[in-house]
Amino acid sequence: MKIFLSIVLLFLAGISWAQTTISGKVTSGKLPIQGANVYLEGTYDGASTDAEGNFFFETIASGTQTLVISSIGYETHYEMGDVIYFQQLQITLQEAINSLSGVTLTAGSFEAGTESKASVLKPLDIVTTAGVAGDIGSALQTLPGTTTVSEDGRLFVRGGRAEETQVFIDGQRVFQPFMASTNNVPTRGRFSPFLFKGISFSTGGYSAEYGQALSGVLLLNTTDLPDQEKTDISVMSVGGGVGHTEIWGNTSLSLNTAYINLAPYESLLPSTNGISWNKPYESIAGETVFRHKGERSMFKFYTGYNFSNFDIDQEDINFEDFVNFQLENSNLYLNANYKYFFKNNWTVYAGASSAWDTNEIKVVDNKIETEDASMHLKLKASKDFTNRFKLNVGSEVFHSDYEEDFTAENGFLVTSGFNELLWGNFVETAIFFSNDFALKLGARAEYSTLIEDWNIAPRVSLAYKSGESAQFSLAYGDFFQNPLTQFINYDNSLDYEKTSHYIANYQYNKNGKTFRIEGYYKDYANLVKYNTVAPQFSSDFTNNGSGYATGIDVFYRDNKSIENLDYWLSYSYLDTERDFLNFRTTATPNFANAHNFSAVAKYWVNNWRSQIGVSYSYGSGRPYNNPNTTDFYAEKTKDYHNLSLNWAYLIDQQKILFLSVNNVLGTRNIGNYQYANAPNAQGNFDRRAISPAADSFFFVGFFWTLSTDNKSNQLNNL
Repeated sequence: MKIFLSIVLLFLAGISWAQTTISGKVTSGKLPIQGANVYLEGTYDGASTDAEGNFFFETIASGTQTLVISSIGYETHYEMGDVIYFQQLQITLQEAINSLSGVTLTAGSFEAGTESKASVLKPLDIVTTAGVAGDIGSALQTLPGTTTVSEDGRLFVRGGRAEETQVFIDGQRVFQPFMASTNNVPTRGRFSPFLFKGISFSTGGYSAEYGQALSGVLLLNTTDLPDQEKTDISVMSVGGGVGHTEIWGNTSLSLNTAYINLAPYESLLPSTNGISWNKPYESIAGETVFRHKGERSMFKFYTGYNFSNFDIDQEDINFEDFVNFQLENSNLYLNANYKYFFKNNWTVYAGASSAWDTNEIKVVDNKIETEDASMHLKLKASKDFTNRFKLNVGSEVFHSDYEEDFTAENGFLVTSGFNELLWGNFVETAIFFSNDFALKLGARAEYSTLIEDWNIAPRVSLAYKSGESAQFSLAYGDFFQNPLTQFINYDNSLDYEKTSHYIANYQYNKNGKTFRIEGYYKDYANLVKYNTVAPQFSSDFTNNGSGYATGIDVFYRDNKSIENLDYWLSYSYLDTERDFLNFRTTATPNFANAHNFSAVAKYWVNNWRSQIGVSYSYGSGRPYNNPNTTDFYAEKTKDYHNLSLNWAYLIDQQKILFLSVNNVLGTRNIGNYQYANAPNAQGNFDRRAISPAADSFFFVGFFWTLSTDNKSNQLNNL
């Protein structure tokens, strides 16, 4: 018995002799971390840190082990090695990056989507803002950084031309995002707003993934799988439409068609501002959206076709009679993209878009026929290596084939055009140093077979979170764009146009209130100049143009302070000058003005089952050139005012009656003046005002939805 007890005591002593002490201290770099869990992986041996961050425990484990240190709010830390060296360790934990409360990179970008905490607009806002008639571009003109050019209708961003802002759907280029139109007849976007789940509108400093845009980028992201099958029917004062969505498991197909004809409207409320319709605007459009969601993949295919035509007589100061203009436009757009999500956090994206656009134009007895075939292919890969480091890299190619035939009234034919391949490559990293500080570095390189040269564009942005709900952001980037078709069609030797963006941003977001202020400076170089009244074959084209744009944008939104009321306010100050086109000296162009202000409000009246909307837009006078004076672009038009109202009434849950009035006060807004080519008998140049075709626009629509839940309606689409 004594021998047995001796053996047991010796065995227990051996165990005690084999125990190893593990100790150390855990801090965040400056302060100790109390309550951190410290343990050997795969064992029950461990301890928690005390108030000073110290830990101490013993283990019988031996050899190479993994020591795990974890604490809420910090990234888990691992120490690997022989346990005999796990003594008096000094462990520093890194703060965990929280995607919900951490800093975001927002300089130059407005987000619209339910999933983004940086959002200042929601997709619903795009279609319920008074006066925009469901047009995405018009809704974005209520944001700071844009100038309302009412006789045009496109997006003019921070002193840039409309052509300097590019549109992408699911990452793929849209080559003709706006309907074909003519001078002083405002256009609108081609796409239905309800197709999109989110919108990002960058007024500057955007990602290296996007190029060929000097001023802005509009990113439209289509919805994934719809939640139910439904049919939408619309009857409007300007036409009608029908759409249907069918779902088979993880696959869906949506079909939409719309017909627009302004003839009935014009017969009741004819346009009066210097135009006469022989055949008012008419169009037919169709869209098909196919979606399939796999276990780790997503495939989307979109195709849209639009045909439009009109015949109009327009006033011209240089002709006694009105000038006739006829247009037929046909546009087919295809967009396909595929995403695959690998288990190792790699995501691969492959996309393709193409467009075929033709125009048959007749101006008096001159005929112009254009054909534009364009294509965009993109392949990119992205990976979240950790929640602190993300990589996005890709390559893309653009192909453009443009042809134009001009036939004069005497039968003389002039043919022109160009064919180009443009390669683009980009790489970008997002680095999150902490929840309060993040940095994005990127670069883009492009080569054009037409220009026969490369451009290299660095991009950088950073953000610092100064409080729980506030942050500062900075951004810098170089941006390049090919000369416009109307220039490069006549001279293929032109070089890239260029601008550099410098942006500083502050944003506060808390309890339904968003305040945002942003200052910027843009430096333009290599802008196209020519020496004739209008660009033509005999023009002498150069890249000797330059310019600048600087300003401040302010935005405030509140949807909590007053029950059922949601409103936002926008203000922009812009100082810009350019020496480009046929300018004889540096001046502020006509499409830019100094001050822009917008106020938008939406109020839900429960007893009336109605949403009432109001919007007001103000723009200070735009500069124009008066040949009766020696100064260049020294005079300004009167200020712009537009007060619009709408009313959506729910007849029942799935039937809506909608009424809208744009510019309800009928304010005569003047965007520019056209002067005669020659002086009159008194030696003065006569002029006429350039305004939108109609001062006000009235809209009435009935919208009916048939769905499986008997609850869905088209309020989102109005």
